[in-house]
Amino acid sequence: MRKQPPTYSPQMTRMAFAASFAFAITAPAHAQSTVTLYGIIDEGVNYTSNVQTSAGHGHNLYSISSGILSGSRWGLRGVEDLGGGMKAVFVLENGFDVTNGKLGQGSLEFGRQAYVGLSTPFGAVMMGRQYDPVVDYVHPLMPSALFSGSIGAHPADLDNLNNANRINNSVKYRSANYGGFSGEGLYSFGGTPGSVGTNQIWSVGFGYSSGPLNLGAGYLVARNPNVSFFGTAVGATAASNNFGSSPVINGYASAQSQRIFGAGATYAIGRATLGAIYSNTQFRHLSGAISPLNPAGVEGTATFNSIEADFQYQFTPALSLGVAYNYTAGNNANDAKYHQGSIGADYAVSKRTDFYLIGVLQHASGIDSTGHAARAALNGLTPSASNQQAAVRIAIRHKF
Repeated sequence: MRKQPPTYSPQMTRMAFAASFAFAITAPAHAQSTVTLYGIIDEGVNYTSNVQTSAGHGHNLYSISSGILSGSRWGLRGVEDLGGGMKAVFVLENGFDVTNGKLGQGSLEFGRQAYVGLSTPFGAVMMGRQYDPVVDYVHPLMPSALFSGSIGAHPADLDNLNNANRINNSVKYRSANYGGFSGEGLYSFGGTPGSVGTNQIWSVGFGYSSGPLNLGAGYLVARNPNVSFFGTAVGATAASNNFGSSPVINGYASAQSQRIFGAGATYAIGRATLGAIYSNTQFRHLSGAISPLNPAGVEGTATFNSIEADFQYQFTPALSLGVAYNYTAGNNANDAKYHQGSIGADYAVSKRTDFYLIGVLQHASGIDSTGHAARAALNGLTPSASNQQAAVRIAIRHKF
């Protein structure tokens, strides 16, 4: 007699599917692989004074905005153990605007970070869209990263210490940690046939951390920054001014190169932390010809020196307060000066959720990059109609 094929009840089918799914989930664990989903949602209400309208007048503005203390994001981080101390690593990180659901970083899908690489006991090599070493080592020491948010960054984030720009087409080496010391080197290919140097970027940095002391420093050189450094948004072209709307720097888009040196330190004393930051930014070889990239026809080199001091105090495990003062001075092709003070308070209601309050005030003087009297322009906000601007923000931040 021919044997009949077995029959399966719906319950048995569901059990078989569950077993297969469980195996698929646990199988990577045997290979010691992990993929982590993570993210931050930062949303709040802003008050900004003296915002310039299209008619040139200044008015107060009340608005909702996303990602000021921490850029709103979601990401995937993966690690696979290859044996012998070697691991394959990757990060895909998307930035977005909670207010309207739009993509951030110029509408790029993974505009914050997108890289893959290999980690070894001697260091790691990564390739893709990444932060440069100046950002990796100096940004974490900045008041803008700790309590004042992006509106408390240096004017127009001219030194990129608040990581406004990421580096495409890059290869980065990060050393292992040796007694608290570590270092990085990055090179970005320009991608121009027959000209290795066109649009290339390179950067180096180092850091030291031991007990209460943290140090960081870095140096970056970007060739043709309007394309290589600023021009990574969807729709950006070499002919368009990609420096943004801030009059602090948008008149310098014709620069043939940009150089940034940054250094910072923090030192903890009990519940208090003292910090200091210095940066030097140069927009070199400005064309002089009047164009959308150089509306004032500026020639030579525009240099900015920025110094900042800050103080933080942890009143309780949940409540902290920070204050900072920044002075940014233009030299050579410009003489604009910016005085800026900021204050921030943070209260954590759980390990993942906190509320924060930020206040920033800026005063400008001299002549800015557009050839006009300098206007106050808090980073990321619409510039003022005069030489002074203030902003206050209250917000909620959730990490997952």
